[in-house]
Amino acid sequence: MRLVNEALSSNSEEIHNKNASRDDFGNASIIVIGCGGAGNNTIHRLTEIGIEGAETMALNTDKQHLEHVNADKKILIGSTLTRGLGAGGYPEIGKKSAELAKNVLEDVLKNADLVFVTAGMGGGTGTGSAPVVAEIAKENGAVVIGMVTYPFKIERARLKKADEGLARLTEACDTVIVIDNNRLVEFVPNLPLNEAFKVADEIIAQAVKGITETISQKSLINIDYADVRSVMTDGGVAMIGVGEVDYETKGDRIEKVVKDTLSCPLLDVDYAGATGAIIHITGGTDLTIGEANAIGEGITQSMDQNANVIWGARLDPSMEGCIRVMTIITGVKSANILGKEKNNGRRIIPKNTQKTKSSLNIDYIV
Repeated sequence: MRLVNEALSSNSEEIHNKNASRDDFGNASIIVIGCGGAGNNTIHRLTEIGIEGAETMALNTDKQHLEHVNADKKILIGSTLTRGLGAGGYPEIGKKSAELAKNVLEDVLKNADLVFVTAGMGGGTGTGSAPVVAEIAKENGAVVIGMVTYPFKIERARLKKADEGLARLTEACDTVIVIDNNRLVEFVPNLPLNEAFKVADEIIAQAVKGITETISQKSLINIDYADVRSVMTDGGVAMIGVGEVDYETKGDRIEKVVKDTLSCPLLDVDYAGATGAIIHITGGTDLTIGEANAIGEGITQSMDQNANVIWGARLDPSMEGCIRVMTIITGVKSANILGKEKNNGRRIIPKNTQKTKSSLNIDYIV
């Protein structure tokens, strides 16, 4: 699969930061913030492949890891708690570190219309800090989409922490998209573990890039910010499916890409009652409007008639002869997601802001 090949051929020495300067009026302000090691890896991959129309941020308690991440802004949190050495796998430390950085996070997230929060569930920094970041973004008025990975079943110590983190994140976000690492075994069964994780990073990065650039750039069929907001606001738990065909595909390539997209969701879900979907199609200049429409119809034909479905298509000359489809379906049910934990009462969070010394490759230490 082309997407898998792109994940494995990424070259960290070649960073293509394509963020374009633009007039804020009439353009949605989009921020992608990665929390913890897994979230930082996704941000780094986004910077490698380039993303236009969004600002990238990396947040961590691990100074060494953060210094090697490429992002528009980098924030080291919990400096007084961890001394830059990480959260040690304790979500409560990640949570407290983010709470102590609330005033900094409010500042960097202010005026954002759409915020993607990426993290890996089950560790310390990402599990603990992502819900805090999402809550702050939500309080600032943004539509907040969580995009996280769920640990392997054999990682027993991480599963309980992941479940608790997901419950908090679901409460804080409008929509949470989960990639279950256990499904990677089915998706790419023969890859070594570290390369399988790269595929998860690639899927999240390409999904964020696809949605963002379809909003911010001229496309064959546009998706605008209002469209995304209408589907994602209060979308609950969501799944992401990906499908690809290339010039070597035999038979009906539209039928095959639809089948592939719907047959490889990276979360074990029940589609009954799904409330909406965003369908993003990328193809070469040979992709026709009729093909794009047929793909959209094929993916949604089994959905509820009242579901809110938004779809868009972009042309990419490098995809000549190929079609890539990513779909996010909201309002699905999953046994992996626990019931929401209600947050009674507001936190009292002390202010603690400190700009980083210019000699360090980090924007804030808090």
